Amino acid sequence: MTIHWCGTGLSAIPGLRRLLQAGHDVAVWNRTTAKAEEAVGDLTQNIHAFDIDSLGARVAKGDVIVSMLPGDWHVQLAELAIANEAHFVSSSYIAPEMRALNDKARAASVAVINEVGLDPGIDHLMAHALVDDYKASAAYDASNEISFISYCGGIPKIANDFRYKFSWSPLGVLKALRSPSRSIRDHKPLDVARPWDAISSYTAPLPTPESFEVYPNRDSIPFMQQYEFGEDWSVKEFVRGTLRLNGWAEAWDGVFKEVETLSGPTGDSRLKEMSDQFWNDNAYDDGEPDRVVLCVALKAEKDGAEVWHKTYVMDAWGNEDSTAMARLVSIPVSFAIEAAMNGQIDAGVHAAPSDPKLVTQWMQEIGKLAQHLQLIDHHA
Repeated sequence: MTIHWCGTGLSAIPGLRRLLQAGHDVAVWNRTTAKAEEAVGDLTQNIHAFDIDSLGARVAKGDVIVSMLPGDWHVQLAELAIANEAHFVSSSYIAPEMRALNDKARAASVAVINEVGLDPGIDHLMAHALVDDYKASAAYDASNEISFISYCGGIPKIANDFRYKFSWSPLGVLKALRSPSRSIRDHKPLDVARPWDAISSYTAPLPTPESFEVYPNRDSIPFMQQYEFGEDWSVKEFVRGTLRLNGWAEAWDGVFKEVETLSGPTGDSRLKEMSDQFWNDNAYDDGEPDRVVLCVALKAEKDGAEVWHKTYVMDAWGNEDSTAMARLVSIPVSFAIEAAMNGQIDAGVHAAPSDPKLVTQWMQEIGKLAQHLQLIDHHA
């Protein structure tokens, strides 16, 4: 079985190196072979210029194709994998076109695994663990009011005036600012046109509690089903969102105001100009540590009184080996690859696993990747 790892960008390297160091048969594919050689040339010479036809000629039954390329490649590579009876893994959200491959993947007896990075990925594992824990507890009652939050952010460990730094092109961050979100607040859907319309404060239960600015991201509501919430549950709050340093909203106020006015090709052109300027002014310096904070919490209330409340909190930062973001995105991807090869994930299109055994196993390993990972029982 060969792992065909496509893409050696900054967020890909720790997971790729882990697989090579573990002795797996890995073929590395990248648009620029020189960049791949710089990243892993000390571990392998099995490096190729990425071309989908060349890749297709080498993929065999039982292999794994890994896409760490831009999102518009994922479905095409998943289709190639299925056609060759190979598995597929990516860290990205499941697009409708990816979801539509479920029947084909099942017919080919292959796993198509997505959402196994940091967010989405580790956050899913934490959510599954919390829901299973709550369902097994004495406090469980389908009539309880449930509140769920999941906030994740890549932030500078050393704060700057802009309250944010970029480890790759800022264009994706800028485009996300134009995206609406949907969550649940006070038992009702909350539709927000722009992130800055719903910024609130959240205090993370770190060893020294720390407050952050947070806002909802994308459409949270479908994840209630993914996290196996009961259809009869009374959901008071449900939000998956983004976490930023305090002062971010003020520092970015001018950005928000301009982004709101942009549309069409002219707007896209201006976003590219802004992205280039931000990259020039606010990129991480060589060796400067980044930081990732992730908090996932589930709370149950009965007759207005809290009866169950637990929070996963993770804090990680870059070291001499890698950035925190790269570790926490790519190493869980490598876990998913091994799970697919070992037949631990069923055929079909999946997000991060909910199987308690795999969740426990992966979380134990993830604990080694972060400087702080804790499950807090607020009633202990």
